[in-house]
Amino acid sequence: MNTTSDPRVLSARATGQLAALIAAVPAERLGDPTPCEEFDIRGLLAHLVGGLNAGAAIGETGKPEHLTAVADVADDGWAAAYEAGRARLAAAWADDAKLDMPISVPWGEMPGRAYLASGCVMETVAHTWDLSQALGHPLPLDQELGEYALQWAQQALTADRRGEGVPFGPVRTAPQDADAYGRLAAWLGRAL
Repeated sequence: MNTTSDPRVLSARATGQLAALIAAVPAERLGDPTPCEEFDIRGLLAHLVGGLNAGAAIGETGKPEHLTAVADVADDGWAAAYEAGRARLAAAWADDAKLDMPISVPWGEMPGRAYLASGCVMETVAHTWDLSQALGHPLPLDQELGEYALQWAQQALTADRRGEGVPFGPVRTAPQDADAYGRLAAWLGRAL
Protein backbone atom coordinates (compact mmCIF):
# COMPACT_ATOMS: atom_id res chain seq x y z
CA MET A 1 0.00 0.00 0.00
CA ASN A 2 1.71 3.20 -1.12
CA THR A 3 0.12 6.11 0.68
CA THR A 4 3.28 8.09 1.29
CA SER A 5 2.17 10.41 -1.51
CA ASP A 6 -0.94 11.39 0.47
CA PRO A 7 -1.30 9.73 3.87
CA ARG A 8 -4.32 11.86 4.79
CA VAL A 9 -6.62 9.11 3.50
CA LEU A 10 -5.09 6.58 5.89
CA SER A 11 -5.06 9.11 8.69
CA ALA A 12 -8.80 9.61 8.23
CA ARG A 13 -9.37 5.84 8.16
CA ALA A 14 -7.23 5.25 11.24
CA THR A 15 -8.79 8.03 13.28
CA GLY A 16 -12.27 7.02 12.09
CA GLN A 17 -11.70 3.45 13.27
CA LEU A 18 -10.44 4.69 16.62
CA ALA A 19 -13.38 7.11 16.93
CA ALA A 20 -15.80 4.18 16.59
CA LEU A 21 -13.92 2.30 19.29
CA ILE A 22 -13.88 5.32 21.61
CA ALA A 23 -17.64 5.69 21.15
CA ALA A 24 -17.98 2.11 22.46
CA VAL A 25 -16.16 2.83 25.75
CA PRO A 26 -18.57 2.70 28.70
CA ALA A 27 -17.87 5.36 31.35
CA GLU A 28 -17.51 2.69 34.04
CA ARG A 29 -14.50 1.21 32.17
CA LEU A 30 -12.43 4.44 32.09
CA GLY A 31 -10.29 3.31 35.02
CA ASP A 32 -9.49 -0.10 33.48
CA PRO A 33 -5.84 -0.83 32.58
CA THR A 34 -4.54 -0.94 29.00
CA PRO A 35 -1.57 -2.80 27.50
CA CYS A 36 0.17 0.58 27.29
CA GLU A 37 1.27 0.32 30.93
CA GLU A 38 1.46 4.04 31.65
CA PHE A 39 -2.23 4.56 30.84
CA ASP A 40 -5.59 3.38 32.08
CA ILE A 41 -8.37 3.87 29.51
CA ARG A 42 -9.05 7.45 30.63
CA GLY A 43 -5.34 8.29 30.45
CA LEU A 44 -5.07 6.70 27.01
CA LEU A 45 -8.03 8.73 25.74
CA ALA A 46 -6.48 11.91 27.17
CA HIS A 47 -3.21 11.04 25.39
CA LEU A 48 -5.03 10.36 22.11
CA VAL A 49 -6.98 13.62 22.13
CA GLY A 50 -3.78 15.47 23.08
CA GLY A 51 -2.00 13.73 20.20
CA LEU A 52 -4.60 14.91 17.71
CA ASN A 53 -4.23 18.45 18.98
CA ALA A 54 -0.43 18.25 18.74
CA GLY A 55 -0.64 16.85 15.19
CA ALA A 56 -3.07 19.60 14.24
CA ALA A 57 -0.76 22.25 15.72
CA ILE A 58 2.11 20.95 13.58
CA GLY A 59 -0.10 21.21 10.50
CA GLU A 60 -1.24 24.69 11.49
CA THR A 61 2.15 26.16 12.34
CA GLY A 62 4.78 23.80 10.95
CA LYS A 63 6.31 23.56 14.42
CA PRO A 64 6.08 20.69 16.87
CA GLU A 65 4.17 21.28 20.04
CA HIS A 66 4.68 19.30 23.21
CA LEU A 67 2.01 16.62 23.37
CA THR A 68 -0.14 17.45 26.36
CA ALA A 69 -2.82 15.04 27.45
CA VAL A 70 -6.16 16.75 27.88
CA ALA A 71 -7.63 16.62 31.35
CA ASP A 72 -10.87 18.57 31.25
CA VAL A 73 -13.13 16.04 29.50
CA ALA A 74 -16.21 14.68 31.25
CA ASP A 75 -16.53 10.90 31.43
CA ASP A 76 -19.22 10.95 28.73
CA GLY A 77 -17.37 13.47 26.55
CA TRP A 78 -14.45 11.47 25.16
CA ALA A 79 -16.09 10.57 21.85
CA ALA A 80 -16.97 14.23 21.18
CA ALA A 81 -13.50 15.41 22.22
CA TYR A 82 -11.87 12.90 19.88
CA GLU A 83 -14.17 13.89 17.00
CA ALA A 84 -13.31 17.57 17.54
CA GLY A 85 -9.61 16.65 17.45
CA ARG A 86 -10.11 14.64 14.25
CA ALA A 87 -11.80 17.61 12.59
CA ARG A 88 -9.00 19.96 13.69
CA LEU A 89 -6.31 17.55 12.40
CA ALA A 90 -8.03 17.16 9.01
CA ALA A 91 -8.47 20.92 8.63
CA ALA A 92 -4.86 21.61 9.63
CA TRP A 93 -3.54 19.28 6.91
CA ALA A 94 -6.11 20.04 4.18
CA ASP A 95 -3.70 22.18 2.13
CA ASP A 96 -1.71 19.88 -0.20
CA ALA A 97 1.39 22.10 0.18
CA LYS A 98 1.66 21.06 3.83
CA LEU A 99 2.53 17.52 2.76
CA ASP A 100 5.91 18.81 1.57
CA MET A 101 6.43 21.22 4.46
CA PRO A 102 9.60 20.30 6.41
CA ILE A 103 8.76 19.20 9.93
CA SER A 104 11.33 18.93 12.68
CA VAL A 105 10.20 16.57 15.45
CA PRO A 106 12.16 14.92 18.28
CA TRP A 107 12.86 11.84 16.16
CA GLY A 108 14.13 13.74 13.11
CA GLU A 109 13.33 16.05 10.24
CA MET A 110 10.90 14.92 7.58
CA PRO A 111 8.29 16.19 5.15
CA GLY A 112 4.75 16.60 6.45
CA ARG A 113 3.59 13.49 4.58
CA ALA A 114 6.10 11.31 6.45
CA TYR A 115 5.04 12.83 9.77
CA LEU A 116 1.39 12.02 9.02
CA ALA A 117 2.25 8.48 7.92
CA SER A 118 4.42 7.64 10.88
CA GLY A 119 3.62 10.05 13.67
CA CYS A 120 -0.14 10.08 13.16
CA VAL A 121 -1.20 6.85 11.45
CA MET A 122 1.22 4.51 13.20
CA GLU A 123 0.55 6.07 16.62
CA THR A 124 -3.21 5.91 16.09
CA VAL A 125 -3.16 2.30 14.93
CA ALA A 126 -0.91 1.20 17.80
CA HIS A 127 -3.16 2.81 20.40
CA THR A 128 -6.24 1.41 18.64
CA TRP A 129 -4.90 -2.03 19.51
CA ASP A 130 -4.27 -0.92 23.11
CA LEU A 131 -7.85 0.28 23.52
CA SER A 132 -9.35 -2.67 21.67
CA GLN A 133 -7.38 -5.10 23.82
CA ALA A 134 -8.45 -3.31 27.02
CA LEU A 135 -12.11 -3.52 25.95
CA GLY A 136 -12.00 -7.15 24.84
CA HIS A 137 -12.01 -6.44 21.08
CA PRO A 138 -15.57 -5.14 20.66
CA LEU A 139 -15.11 -4.14 16.99
CA PRO A 140 -13.21 -5.71 14.08
CA LEU A 141 -10.03 -3.83 13.18
CA ASP A 142 -8.88 -2.81 9.69
CA GLN A 143 -6.02 -5.24 9.01
CA GLU A 144 -4.69 -3.18 6.10
CA LEU A 145 -4.09 -0.29 8.50
CA GLY A 146 -2.38 -2.71 10.90
CA GLU A 147 -0.02 -3.95 8.18
CA TYR A 148 0.76 -0.39 7.10
CA ALA A 149 1.57 0.70 10.67
CA LEU A 150 3.68 -2.42 11.23
CA GLN A 151 5.76 -1.66 8.14
CA TRP A 152 6.36 1.92 9.32
CA ALA A 153 7.21 0.76 12.83
CA GLN A 154 9.72 -1.80 11.58
CA GLN A 155 11.43 0.85 9.45
CA ALA A 156 11.38 3.73 11.94
CA LEU A 157 11.59 1.90 15.27
CA THR A 158 14.17 -0.78 14.64
CA ALA A 159 14.79 -3.36 17.33
CA ASP A 160 18.06 -1.69 18.33
CA ARG A 161 16.34 1.68 18.96
CA ARG A 162 14.96 0.78 22.37
CA GLY A 163 15.94 1.82 25.85
CA GLU A 164 16.11 5.07 27.77
CA GLY A 165 14.12 7.89 26.21
CA VAL A 166 12.26 5.58 23.81
CA PRO A 167 8.63 4.87 24.77
CA PHE A 168 8.73 1.30 23.49
CA GLY A 169 9.98 -1.85 25.15
CA PRO A 170 12.13 -4.51 23.56
CA VAL A 171 10.62 -6.30 20.58
CA ARG A 172 8.62 -9.34 21.65
CA THR A 173 7.79 -12.43 19.67
CA ALA A 174 4.20 -12.39 18.45
CA PRO A 175 2.19 -15.61 18.53
CA GLN A 176 2.18 -17.41 15.20
CA ASP A 177 -1.52 -16.70 14.69
CA ALA A 178 -1.29 -12.99 15.59
CA ASP A 179 -2.99 -10.56 13.24
CA ALA A 180 -1.32 -7.36 12.00
CA TYR A 181 -2.25 -5.50 15.19
CA GLY A 182 -0.84 -8.24 17.40
CA ARG A 183 2.41 -8.25 15.42
CA LEU A 184 2.58 -4.44 15.68
CA ALA A 185 1.95 -4.59 19.44
CA ALA A 186 4.71 -7.18 19.85
CA TRP A 187 7.09 -5.07 17.74
CA LEU A 188 6.38 -2.10 20.00
CA GLY A 189 7.12 -4.21 23.08
CA ARG A 190 3.57 -4.85 24.26
CA ALA A 191 2.79 -8.08 26.10
CA LEU A 192 0.13 -10.02 24.20
